[in-house]
Amino acid sequence: MSQSAYQVIARRWRPKQFSELVGQDHVVRTLGNAIDLGRIAHAYLFVGPRGTGKTTSARLFAKSLNWEDGPSLEVPEDSEIGQAIMEGRCLDVIEIDGASNNSVEQVRDLRDECQYAPSQCRYKIYVIDEVHMLSQQAFNALLKTLEEPPPHVKFVFATTESQKVLPTIVSRCQRFEFRSIPTPLIVKKLREICEAEEINADESALSAIARMAMGGMRDAQSILDQMISFCGKQIGQGDVLEVYGLAATDLIEKLLDSMIAGDYEQILQTTDIFSEEGIDFYRALLDLSEILRSRLIESLRGESVEVSPEQLTRMLDALREGESLVRLGLSEKANFEVTIFRAVEACRTRSIDQVIRKISQVLPVDIKKKSVAKVKSPAIGSDLQKDSKSGADLAVIETSVEKVNIQADSQIGETTLVSPKSNQKKEIEPPTEGLKEDLSNQDTSHLPDLDSSSIHGKEKNKLRIVDPKKIKERVDELPEDIREIVEKKFKAEYVALEKIDPQILI
Repeated sequence: MSQSAYQVIARRWRPKQFSELVGQDHVVRTLGNAIDLGRIAHAYLFVGPRGTGKTTSARLFAKSLNWEDGPSLEVPEDSEIGQAIMEGRCLDVIEIDGASNNSVEQVRDLRDECQYAPSQCRYKIYVIDEVHMLSQQAFNALLKTLEEPPPHVKFVFATTESQKVLPTIVSRCQRFEFRSIPTPLIVKKLREICEAEEINADESALSAIARMAMGGMRDAQSILDQMISFCGKQIGQGDVLEVYGLAATDLIEKLLDSMIAGDYEQILQTTDIFSEEGIDFYRALLDLSEILRSRLIESLRGESVEVSPEQLTRMLDALREGESLVRLGLSEKANFEVTIFRAVEACRTRSIDQVIRKISQVLPVDIKKKSVAKVKSPAIGSDLQKDSKSGADLAVIETSVEKVNIQADSQIGETTLVSPKSNQKKEIEPPTEGLKEDLSNQDTSHLPDLDSSSIHGKEKNKLRIVDPKKIKERVDELPEDIREIVEKKFKAEYVALEKIDPQILI
């Protein structure tokens, strides 16, 4: 093959039929049904990343509409009009670059040309690539024609940045979303090309090329073309990594394991290797995010219990926030290391809910049920027995994982010592002297006596009010460690509730 006749792989392997279009089955199906049913719209908007087949699909659609025996989704190879359209020689299929033909005067000329009938085809089709580059005035000049074009005119717009297209334009078109092509499909197509070109390429090399292309078939074919020029007929993974500065997959996984383990020394050694081998740190960060995403999916499925999904999610967030820092910063290596360290710190943090769940899995069953250990205090018990003729129980110290409550039996005892941390539905202030006098003067005949015979034999007694000063004295008699925990750590205050008229609490 002579040098003048050579065409790059991306052009020679451009799809010539819709069946050859890779990874866009939803587009092929919709356009095919529209042709079969005769429901062909006047304007289409193709949106998607670069190299995913937008302009190629526009050409194939124009060929399907205009071939001699059409419209039909599949067009024979020997169709003269089809060949002219695919080679850009057809006068009725006009391809316009929106980046260089974006003025309002050029759009007005296009609008005037629309009125003329096609010269040799069924439809006159305008394909405007990078339509988002048109100016505001150019869009406005196109609006009326786009909404009500002549019956022989069809518009196909292609863009990589749909958010820049005016909503008034989008609303007049049928929109098709072109997706990034999955890596396995790119590898499969590259393998087909290598077999046809008699190129011996390792599977790992093709995977590295597909990973480098980031979902674009044209990018993958261009990279393969360059690798053939570099390596000849034999392409290995090391060649691809060397030319494009990629990191090997096992090295990226080793870095991720160091991050999860919090091994900063190993992380620094790995980044030094990246720097020595001339690896692109931004590309390495993207590869690290992809492998981390795979680990997250495994963790969500329960296949890995090494790290919780919540921790992996926080690591992904930290890597995502550092992408612009690594790509646009002055020192790629320093910014890459800072981003990695932030991700490690994010992984090591724990949320309160996660800590509670983890604790609940290791505590005994009785602790899980919040059972309390009751400990008698001889000092308080003896004082209560001296002071009380009602047979009150000894003061009971109740402790649990979350709180410490110090209280006497509120059903029969004289005194109740309650921490404000306890789960009471009402907060009641300590009775003052005035309240105590008012309660003492009230008629309590309607209040039922407390029958404590079931607990202390046959003795009966009514509840009475205890002086808050006595409560304070008894609290002071608590063991020092218990009192310090309650008063200083929990900042508890103590109240006495006895013989209170229910009407007062309403």
